[in-house]
Amino acid sequence: MGSVTDAAPTVVPKEGTDESLLNKKVKVVFVLGGPGSGKGTQCADIVKHFGYTHLSAGDLLRAEIKSGSENGNMIQNMITEGKIVPSEVTVKLLQRAMAESENDKFLIDGFPRNEENRAAFEKVTKIVPEFVLFFDCSEGEMERRLLNRNQGRVDDNIETIRKRFKVFVESSLPVIEYYNSKGKVRKIDAGKPIEEVFEAVKNIFSATD
Repeated sequence: MGSVTDAAPTVVPKEGTDESLLNKKVKVVFVLGGPGSGKGTQCADIVKHFGYTHLSAGDLLRAEIKSGSENGNMIQNMITEGKIVPSEVTVKLLQRAMAESENDKFLIDGFPRNEENRAAFEKVTKIVPEFVLFFDCSEGEMERRLLNRNQGRVDDNIETIRKRFKVFVESSLPVIEYYNSKGKVRKIDAGKPIEEVFEAVKNIFSATD
């Protein structure tokens, strides 16, 4: 990799951040892809084979709400009122999860969702991702997968699926383009069978681990 920004950076905590982040070398990989691109399945295999800790921004927000903390209540109220949770709130949850983990290698799944998320993450944590793993999959294939999977998800109907695709293209693609300009995107053809996709993933992680 070579450049200074490619090295695993030292986390510089902000005021009120868990002290255990001090002097902790952290390696972060962002995992991005449209709904139905297979990120979750592949993340589970990366954790198993390469020893990363999998962090999902959505899961952390849901866990914080469930905890009943003051922060959780604030997040719940914002969601109820249809407001967007501020990027810094999500970033601080990710930062805390990294601080509390004994691991130093993290897959951050489905984040940053937009340019504001990305800027807030780098500003607050001072972490530049090692690379961005982008699961590139055609809209037709993602639609087919989402309609076929049997997880009882109410959001898996055709209208909602297409809205989610639109949000992904409008919000997340600029993030991918930004990191691509920095030479940090590793694109995977996610339209192939799961085993073939993971072979490509393994090649990427084997070269960087």
